[in-house]
Amino acid sequence: SQVLDTKDVQVFKVTVNGQDAQFAFGEKHSFKGTPLEITFPNELRRGQEAIVEISFESSPQSSALQWFTPEQTSGKKQPFLFSQCQVEFI
Repeated sequence: SQVLDTKDVQVFKVTVNGQDAQFAFGEKHSFKGTPLEITFPNELRRGQEAIVEISFESSPQSSALQWFTPEQTSGKKQPFLFSQCQVEFI
Protein backbone atom coordinates (compact mmCIF):
# COMPACT_ATOMS: atom_id res chain seq x y z
CA SER A 1 0.00 0.00 0.00
CA GLN A 2 0.93 3.64 -0.27
CA VAL A 3 -0.03 6.52 2.01
CA LEU A 4 -0.31 10.06 0.67
CA ASP A 5 -0.98 13.24 2.60
CA THR A 6 -4.07 15.16 1.49
CA LYS A 7 -5.82 18.31 2.58
CA ASP A 8 -9.32 19.28 1.54
CA VAL A 9 -9.54 17.20 -1.65
CA GLN A 10 -12.25 14.84 -2.84
CA VAL A 11 -10.99 11.57 -4.33
CA PHE A 12 -13.29 9.79 -6.76
CA LYS A 13 -11.16 6.95 -8.15
CA VAL A 14 -7.66 5.48 -7.87
CA THR A 15 -5.99 3.12 -10.33
CA VAL A 16 -2.62 1.37 -10.13
CA ASN A 17 -1.16 0.21 -13.44
CA GLY A 18 -4.60 0.65 -15.00
CA GLN A 19 -6.47 -1.46 -12.43
CA ASP A 20 -8.93 -0.08 -9.89
CA ALA A 21 -7.40 0.24 -6.43
CA GLN A 22 -9.15 0.54 -3.10
CA PHE A 23 -8.51 3.67 -1.09
CA ALA A 24 -9.55 5.10 2.26
CA PHE A 25 -8.99 8.30 4.19
CA GLY A 26 -7.53 8.14 7.68
CA GLU A 27 -8.24 10.42 10.60
CA LYS A 28 -8.15 14.13 9.75
CA HIS A 29 -5.54 16.19 11.59
CA SER A 30 -6.17 19.89 12.20
CA PHE A 31 -3.08 21.20 10.39
CA LYS A 32 -1.32 18.15 8.91
CA GLY A 33 -4.17 17.08 6.65
CA THR A 34 -5.70 13.65 6.11
CA PRO A 35 -3.82 10.48 5.11
CA LEU A 36 -5.04 8.71 1.98
CA GLU A 37 -4.15 5.01 1.99
CA ILE A 38 -4.11 3.28 -1.37
CA THR A 39 -4.19 -0.51 -1.45
CA PHE A 40 -2.56 -1.87 -4.59
CA PRO A 41 -4.69 -4.41 -6.50
CA ASN A 42 -1.64 -6.65 -7.06
CA GLU A 43 1.55 -7.18 -5.10
CA LEU A 44 4.56 -5.44 -6.63
CA ARG A 45 7.99 -7.00 -6.93
CA ARG A 46 10.97 -5.12 -5.53
CA GLY A 47 12.02 -2.54 -8.11
CA GLN A 48 8.80 -2.82 -10.11
CA GLU A 49 7.36 0.51 -11.18
CA ALA A 50 3.74 1.44 -10.56
CA ILE A 51 1.68 4.13 -12.23
CA VAL A 52 -0.80 5.53 -9.71
CA GLU A 53 -3.60 7.68 -11.13
CA ILE A 54 -5.92 9.59 -8.82
CA SER A 55 -9.13 11.28 -9.98
CA PHE A 56 -9.74 14.09 -7.53
CA GLU A 57 -11.17 17.56 -7.08
CA SER A 58 -9.28 20.23 -5.19
CA SER A 59 -10.63 23.33 -3.47
CA PRO A 60 -9.27 26.74 -2.50
CA GLN A 61 -8.62 25.25 0.96
CA SER A 62 -6.30 22.58 -0.55
CA SER A 63 -3.24 24.41 0.74
CA ALA A 64 -0.76 21.58 0.03
CA LEU A 65 -1.48 21.83 -3.73
CA GLN A 66 -0.22 24.58 -5.97
CA TRP A 67 -0.91 25.30 -9.63
CA PHE A 68 1.11 26.87 -12.40
CA THR A 69 -0.98 28.53 -15.06
CA PRO A 70 -0.32 27.39 -18.66
CA GLU A 71 1.74 30.54 -19.20
CA GLN A 72 4.06 29.55 -16.32
CA THR A 73 4.93 26.15 -17.86
CA SER A 74 7.55 25.37 -20.50
CA GLY A 75 4.93 24.22 -23.05
CA LYS A 76 2.59 27.14 -22.26
CA LYS A 77 -0.46 24.97 -23.12
CA GLN A 78 -1.53 23.09 -19.96
CA PRO A 79 -1.65 24.04 -16.29
CA PHE A 80 0.67 22.14 -13.94
CA LEU A 81 -0.25 20.81 -10.48
CA PHE A 82 2.41 20.13 -7.88
CA SER A 83 2.63 19.34 -4.20
CA GLN A 84 5.16 20.19 -1.52
CA CYS A 85 4.23 17.00 0.36
CA GLN A 86 6.24 13.81 0.76
CA VAL A 87 5.17 10.27 -0.12
CA GLU A 88 5.34 7.65 2.64
CA PHE A 89 5.66 3.99 1.62
CA ILE A 90 4.57 1.33 4.08
